[in-house]
Amino acid sequence: MDMKRSCTLCGGAVMLLLLLLGHMTTALEVPLDLPQPPTIMHQSLKDYIIDPRENIVIHCEAKGKPHPSFSWTRNGTHFDVEKDSKVVMKPNSGTLVIDISGEKAEAYEGVYQCIARNEHGSAMSNNIVIRQSRSPLWSKEKIEPITVQRGMSLVLQCRPPAGLPPPIIFWMDNNFQRLPQNSRVSQALNGDLYFCNVLMEDTRNDYICYARFPHTQTIQQKQPINVNVLDIEAMNDTVLAAFLNGSDFWGDSPSGERAPTFMNPPGTHSTTMVLKGDTLQLECIADGLPTPDISWSKVNGDLPSGRFSFHSFQKTLKITEVTEADGGDYRCLAKNRLGSNHHIITVVVRAAPFWISAPQNLILAPKESGMLTCQAEGNPKPTVTWSVNGIPIENSHKDPSRKIENGNIILSDVQTGSSSVYQCNASNEYGYLLANAFVSVLAEPPRVLTPPNHVYSVVTNSRALLDCASFGSPLPKITWFKDSQSIVDGDSYIIHKNNTLEINVARPLNSGKYTCIASNSLGNKENHVYLEVKEATRIIRQPGYKVVQRNSMAVFECKVKHDPSLFPSMIWLKDNMELPDDTRFEVGSDSLTIHDVREDDEGNYTCIRNTTLDQDSANAILTVVEQPDPPTDLELTDQRERSVQLTWTPGDENNSPIQLFLIQYEDSLHEPGVWVNMTEVSVTSTTAHLELSPYVYYSFRVLALNDVGLSEPSAPSRQYRTNPARPDGNPSDVEVIGTSPDSMTITWRELTGLELNGPGLQYKVSWRQKDLDQQWTSLTLANVSQYVVTGTPTFAPYEVTVQAVNDYGSGPRPEVVLGYSGEDLPNVAPENVKVSVQNGTVAEVRWDAVPLSTVRGQLNGYKVSYWKMRSLHKQDPEPVKPQELIFHGSEPEGLLIGLHPYSQYTLNIRAFNRKGDGPTSSNHIFETPEGVPGPPADLKIQNLNLDSLIVKWVPPVEYNGHLTGYLLKYQPINKTDELGPLKELLLPANETNITLENLKHSTHYKFYLNAMTIKGSGPIVTKEGFTMVDEALIRHPAVEAGKAPPAGRMFGSVNSSVEEDHAVISWEYSGPDRNVYVEYVVDNSKEPWKTEFVNGTRTYQIKGLKPGMSYRVRVVAKDHSDATVHSTEELLITVPAMTSKQVDIATQGWFIGLMCAIALLILVLLIVCFIKRNKGGKYPVKEKEDAHQDPEIQPMKEDDGTFGEYSDTEDHKPLKGSRTPSNGTVKKDDSDDSLVDYGEGGDGQFNEDGSFIGQYSGKKEKDTAEGNESSEAPSPVNAMNSFV
Repeated sequence: MDMKRSCTLCGGAVMLLLLLLGHMTTALEVPLDLPQPPTIMHQSLKDYIIDPRENIVIHCEAKGKPHPSFSWTRNGTHFDVEKDSKVVMKPNSGTLVIDISGEKAEAYEGVYQCIARNEHGSAMSNNIVIRQSRSPLWSKEKIEPITVQRGMSLVLQCRPPAGLPPPIIFWMDNNFQRLPQNSRVSQALNGDLYFCNVLMEDTRNDYICYARFPHTQTIQQKQPINVNVLDIEAMNDTVLAAFLNGSDFWGDSPSGERAPTFMNPPGTHSTTMVLKGDTLQLECIADGLPTPDISWSKVNGDLPSGRFSFHSFQKTLKITEVTEADGGDYRCLAKNRLGSNHHIITVVVRAAPFWISAPQNLILAPKESGMLTCQAEGNPKPTVTWSVNGIPIENSHKDPSRKIENGNIILSDVQTGSSSVYQCNASNEYGYLLANAFVSVLAEPPRVLTPPNHVYSVVTNSRALLDCASFGSPLPKITWFKDSQSIVDGDSYIIHKNNTLEINVARPLNSGKYTCIASNSLGNKENHVYLEVKEATRIIRQPGYKVVQRNSMAVFECKVKHDPSLFPSMIWLKDNMELPDDTRFEVGSDSLTIHDVREDDEGNYTCIRNTTLDQDSANAILTVVEQPDPPTDLELTDQRERSVQLTWTPGDENNSPIQLFLIQYEDSLHEPGVWVNMTEVSVTSTTAHLELSPYVYYSFRVLALNDVGLSEPSAPSRQYRTNPARPDGNPSDVEVIGTSPDSMTITWRELTGLELNGPGLQYKVSWRQKDLDQQWTSLTLANVSQYVVTGTPTFAPYEVTVQAVNDYGSGPRPEVVLGYSGEDLPNVAPENVKVSVQNGTVAEVRWDAVPLSTVRGQLNGYKVSYWKMRSLHKQDPEPVKPQELIFHGSEPEGLLIGLHPYSQYTLNIRAFNRKGDGPTSSNHIFETPEGVPGPPADLKIQNLNLDSLIVKWVPPVEYNGHLTGYLLKYQPINKTDELGPLKELLLPANETNITLENLKHSTHYKFYLNAMTIKGSGPIVTKEGFTMVDEALIRHPAVEAGKAPPAGRMFGSVNSSVEEDHAVISWEYSGPDRNVYVEYVVDNSKEPWKTEFVNGTRTYQIKGLKPGMSYRVRVVAKDHSDATVHSTEELLITVPAMTSKQVDIATQGWFIGLMCAIALLILVLLIVCFIKRNKGGKYPVKEKEDAHQDPEIQPMKEDDGTFGEYSDTEDHKPLKGSRTPSNGTVKKDDSDDSLVDYGEGGDGQFNEDGSFIGQYSGKKEKDTAEGNESSEAPSPVNAMNSFV
């Protein structure tokens, strides 16, 4: 499975090469619908070894027109298939199937040849030699035990029975396990087992040679061979004689060391023959002790690169695909420390016949000429003979159009019906070649065999091959065209002999339609094909080299760029094999992820992205690293009283180099179970000299460090104990601390386990007052780290020592440490305090230092406390928290900084030591002079009108004196943020605002303001303002996101005037006019803004506005990329409705008169109707009903005097627009209430009591929705009632 996968790439490349070569080398094929002689298509191998358990199948397939018949010869004579019931020929085929069940296969052995013939000729197959495979039994033999002296050489012969084909030999034991082989013991090419020298462990009784016969899949076993190896020098004569009784003895010479001699082949020279194209195997097996090393070389040459390999532990040289150049002498050299020997093998290369130019089928038109060539080589040179339709050419009928020259058949002026099959046979003593080639005489117009409109797809920069397979007789001439342009064989295009068009380096411009035209004397035929040149597949993000830790995750990327019409697949390989079948490997669309990485995941990972046309690949190496393996084999050497040498063996680095070794120790006597880092050792050393302390039970271990981390600790070394001794050192960090005025505390750091040096550790503490002639006071203590000495004078100097003592003596002489006893608080306050004020914020203070005797300790310095009582310009005091300055040292002076000018302060002073503060001096009061004021608390700029601004401010919080006034400065800022001329105004101290007039309109100004006292000007505050029109005239909607920025300082005021269908917009603008636009949009709509370019003016007329609509309008300036950089605020304008030119008809006199006339006419008609009603006039309703002849109209009801209801003849529903009052049904008309609808000429009538009959004419221009409620139909009666 893995080997198949590993060959996927090379196999694909070979197939692609074969396909490309096939485009250019395909032999001429005759379409099967045309007459043609037979052609052998498939036949069995020349040497056919059959399995006697299966039927014999001898293949022979051929084509031709008409389809050929088949016959066979056997051993040179006709083989009558029909007479043998065991032999069957397949229908429409020459293949023979021989049933050998119940028969011996030997009966059908022989040389077979198939003949395929039709009316145009006969084709011959090769001579097929049928032989039965054989696996004979091993001959019975008695194998005597072999006794051999230790160190001698030995050969165990296999000698398997001759089989067909030869068996495969191997040696095994009784347990069917292969016997181990090495440079000392190996199997020769003939199957024998060679021992260069034997060892005592070679003694065994089950050396068994097996022979496996491949065709029958049977294994034959030789009798076991018993080998006894003796060490004669260690045996006496009696034992030796008994041992050798009844056994063969190898080696009657001494068994000591010796130089090599050759066992196979023997001597110094041998010769072997090999055929060209076969595999050569040369073997050298040498005797010697020690075992010789074998090496190979070619005399007067080099071994063939890429075709040689060594096998059987360098004893066999294998050369594949032998050529004539591989002939010559090869030297085999055997060498050990006692000498060397060599053997020369002369290789002779012979060759069975091989084709130089095999005959090809020949298609000729009548009267044409042609030639059949047959050129073969071999060693020795082969003999070439010709046959026609299976008959030697010299025995065939004479043909005046045929002659033979230099082994070639030349045909001239051929005639219809002279088709034949010619056989060429080239043979020498090592084999033969047989080739059929027919000559077909046809007259056929051209035809193109390549499918029409075929689409060829290739990738950029690859080779494109466009086929134009054709046939015709005479042979057609092919012409290629691209887009109606003739193609000439040249640099860009290559036209091959088979008429395939090659584009060596395809480019996108080569895509398109190609036409090939085949023409001969009988006509023309064209065919169209298409070429698509696609983008090549390329990996643009390749997998990178990865170094990951075990159990982590590795991700390889493999992103590809490809043609959109191609869909690349992705294959990942590991070491050119398929990925392991493991869920840890996750293949994504563009990546490979390996989860929980293990050591065996290391390797070379290849990403292959391939399409149907091409592929690209990239690879990366994965290295798995982890902590080193722990060191091993710890050993203690050079053991001394205070030192020892530790050695170890490093563990595996696990792909990350070791950087250093860390040695740890455990003191099982004092701190069992606790491992302490002792020292680090360079990676270049595996030995460490360790300095030790007395009275310690040492165990050591070693750890290795690499980039991943520390390894696990090694196994502990054996324990090493050191002897006790007196202390080597004394306690460190000895200090004297004064804890109270009459005591002091002596502290030290105790000794640890390695510093004890022995049992019984104690500390000898000694002290005495310095500068006094006193004896040392001493005390011995154990298990403590401090001692308190009481009864000392206040702050007196003392000398102190602490010495270590154990059961084996005292430590070295201790160092003397100076310290003081405890301190007390100072008891005197500083006096004569003076303050010198330097300016409003700084004052210098001085005092008399306190006597050192009153400090009662170490003087650390003085503390000055001061606080502000009040500001002198305010009446009410301002309580302020006191501040404190500390002046370290003994200097009786200091500076007070950060004071407030024009203020009253109070201060006092006290001395302090480490114990605390002494008494405070009396308070001292001082005042600071005036200073510059603080900044104004606030500054505001307000617009007054187009050219005026109001400046307002709030006085400073800190006056720092008496204000004398304010200084106001201002200057304009132009459109490039450059400052204009600066103007200054001095303002009285009692003012907090000022109006500035006659400023430039639509201009930015920057203002600077500061307050002043007699000491000068205070800090400046700044503010910017802008002169512009009253904002009440402008609507300020929020600017839509992404539409335009807020108004900049480029635009000034914007005005508008609106007419019926247009608006005039005017503005002020200080920028360039070439990129100014007017934009407008209907208010509250989602339509995009309409933009109109302004041609260098400050006024623009927007036309085409709709009356009655409101619009939002703005003016914008844009940059070269059409992005808005400045904009005005939006204006809301409303276009008035068209009323100014329209005449109100209701106010016109002619209209009023017309309406009065109509009203008068209606009144007259109503009066007439009323009069007729009072006269009782009747209308011929009954006659009108009879005239309708409507069967659905019901007669008037007699009981209530109403008419019957009309109903629809289809669905019996009330008419549209009708309503049903309590006394009947009346239909309402949709027309207006004109009397034309009620006149006598219409369908509407009045009944005898004046009520209206709801008959309707056909006037219905619009319908009311069915089912809606409708009002009562109007009538003249109702109209009259409205006048009453």
